[in-house]
Amino acid sequence: MVKAKVIVLAAAVLALCSCEYRYSWQKYRMDGHRTGVVAPSANNVDTALGTIAGDVYTAPNGTQYGKGSATYGVAADLIEVQPQMKDLKEVVGYAPRPMAASAPESELSNWWVDLTMEDVARLTRKKVDVGILNFGGIRVSLPQGDLLLDDFVSMFPFKNNLTYVALKGSDLQAVFETIAASRPFVLGGVKMAVHRHHIDTLLVGGQPLDPDRIYGVATVDFLLDGGDGLTVGKNAKDLIMTDCRVIDAVMEKVRALKAAGQPFEYHTDGRLTYDEWEED
Repeated sequence: MVKAKVIVLAAAVLALCSCEYRYSWQKYRMDGHRTGVVAPSANNVDTALGTIAGDVYTAPNGTQYGKGSATYGVAADLIEVQPQMKDLKEVVGYAPRPMAASAPESELSNWWVDLTMEDVARLTRKKVDVGILNFGGIRVSLPQGDLLLDDFVSMFPFKNNLTYVALKGSDLQAVFETIAASRPFVLGGVKMAVHRHHIDTLLVGGQPLDPDRIYGVATVDFLLDGGDGLTVGKNAKDLIMTDCRVIDAVMEKVRALKAAGQPFEYHTDGRLTYDEWEED
C-alpha cells in the first residue's frame, strides 16, 4: 500500500513549481504502405520491422536498402532498441472500441478522474467529493483491440502524484469559475453547465455547492499551484500528496480489469457542458 505523505502547507507552497509546461505528443499507427513495416509486438520483430544482415537492411516486403541509406539507419536503430522495449509490448487489456480524451467530457477522461477519486480516498482515508484533472494529462488515445502497456505509458507520461486537497466551498467555487472562464477540465463528482463562460448550473454530489462547507478534492500535484492555469491548492485547509503516481494508479486498475476478464470501457453522463466552447 502506498504510504501517504502529509505535506505541511507552508513548505508545500515553497516546494511546488509554478512553471508552465508545454509538450507536443502524437502517436501514429504504422500501415506499412512503403516497406511493409508495422508496429511490432514483443515476439514478431523480424516480420514487423525486417532484418539487418551486414550492410543490408531487408524490409518485411523484401525491399533491400544499403548501409549508406537513411532507411537502413532508421531501421537499424528501431531494431536495436526492441529488446529494451519488449516489456512495453505486454498486452494488458482489451478495448471493444477506440477511446479518445475529448473535451468537455469523454469516456476516457471520465474513467481517469473517477478512478483518481477512488484512489485518493483509499490512499488518504479522506472523503473525496470532487475530482479535478487536466485534459493535457492524457497524451494519446486508446486503440480498439488489444491494449499494450506502451499505450498507457504513452498516455500518462508525466510523473504527477495523486493528491488530496481540502477546500472551503467558496474557494472551490473560485476554481470552477476559473474553469468556466477558460476551458474544460476533467471533472468528477460534479454536474456543471457553463453558459457564455459563466457557471449556469453547479452541483456537487447532486447538491448545490455550500460556500461554508469543506470539500475533499482529488487532483494531481501539477494543478496545485498554476499548472494549466489552475491553483487547486490555494487556501487549502489540508493537503496530502501521496507517493502514488498517475501511471501506477492507472495500471493497477487496468491489470485488475484484465484479471477479472473485463474489457476496458466506460461512459459519459453529461457532467460538464459548455454552450460556447470549441476545442482548439
